[in-house]
Amino acid sequence: MLLEHGGNLREAARIHGRPLDQWIDLSTGINPHCYPAPATTAHAWHRLPETDPALVAAACACYGAPAMLPVAGTQAAIQALPRLRAPCRVVVAAPSYAEHAHHWGQHGHQLRQVPYSELNDAVEDCEVLVVCNPNNPTGACIAPEKLLAWRARLAARGGWLVVDEAFGDTEDAASLGAHADQAGLIVLRSVGKFFGLAGLRLGFVAAQPALLRALAAMLGPWTVSGPAQQVALAALCDTHWQQDMRARLKIEGQRLRQLLASHGVAGSGCALFQWWPETRAEEFHRHMAARGIWVRLFGQAARGIRLGLPPNEPAWQQLELALIAWNKENT
Repeated sequence: MLLEHGGNLREAARIHGRPLDQWIDLSTGINPHCYPAPATTAHAWHRLPETDPALVAAACACYGAPAMLPVAGTQAAIQALPRLRAPCRVVVAAPSYAEHAHHWGQHGHQLRQVPYSELNDAVEDCEVLVVCNPNNPTGACIAPEKLLAWRARLAARGGWLVVDEAFGDTEDAASLGAHADQAGLIVLRSVGKFFGLAGLRLGFVAAQPALLRALAAMLGPWTVSGPAQQVALAALCDTHWQQDMRARLKIEGQRLRQLLASHGVAGSGCALFQWWPETRAEEFHRHMAARGIWVRLFGQAARGIRLGLPPNEPAWQQLELALIAWNKENT
């Protein structure tokens, strides 16, 4: 079964009869100002894509981790990690990125989804704890000191703490990458979100070398394409672009929070997106779609709306007009 995610503009175009190029896609939380990908060399397309040691070194430097494994998007690791353990008790923080619970719920594991506020007590009743930090979709953050304490409790009985930091690039002080040589800690990082390069399908896993070797063996050879490796190497080494982009995203993230607040929406999130619980989520989603704005609709436990950053000034203005119209129709 495929889960529903943002970025499904072709579905939006089909349902609402609006051409693809007439949409503003705010449904993913991906940086709308993507890294300017350099041209790749000819051998990137011709040769089998063995992993470039320079790429791994650049990732370790960028994320502050002692050892990392490149994977075809963190999705590849999310799907593989549950297969590296015998059936056990697993807690996935809720709400969070749905793929975690989906895959840990398979392969014989005993899965529970637990609210963030109850995770401390749940640590004693599981062998694996999975959290997103910052959380997707709510933006909630757990202090590194608390996460490391949970890791110690889990590792004492051979357990794992899996921390998905896909949206962590603007929150570096909260990253556990530097601690990933400790037993039982697995940290996931994504190139797609902060660098705006989701099409590369590239992520990294930080953990102890033995676990990384086991994961690499399960995933098999040539998991990351040659062109993706070359583009990512340039992005990971470009510290000036990273510094400038972090500053820009913090400004734009604050602008999005203030825009929503000015229209009565108290959102939470990070520099790349805002989320809020919305009792009329389906109506809001349809309202925005009718105006060519595709937002992320969440149902069930995380019932609400998530908005990413508009890509340009006309898109900001279009979003504001849509919010004004929503308030007029609902007051």
